[in-house]
Amino acid sequence: MAYMYILECSDKSFYTGSTINLEKRLFEHQAGEGANYTKKRRPVKLIYFEECNNIADAFAREQQIKGWGRKKKIALIGGNSKELPSLSRRKIVGP
Repeated sequence: MAYMYILECSDKSFYTGSTINLEKRLFEHQAGEGANYTKKRRPVKLIYFEECNNIADAFAREQQIKGWGRKKKIALIGGNSKELPSLSRRKIVGP
């Protein structure tokens, strides 16, 4: 089991990561031992996570979400999956 997670930082920005031990990783972020990004923006709060089959899948999902804009991430966090396609940065033009 692995996890993709989103943290909300003290400046209200989001940090997206992946791990095989979510509890340990959250502790590391709070202790300033996580990523440099979160070290400067503590405290952090876990606001979303997904369980994945393995770390490769979790990392792939992390990379996908890192490319999203703030509004799309907020829709995901809020469970508004129907809004996700309309919030894509790259619009697909149909026939």
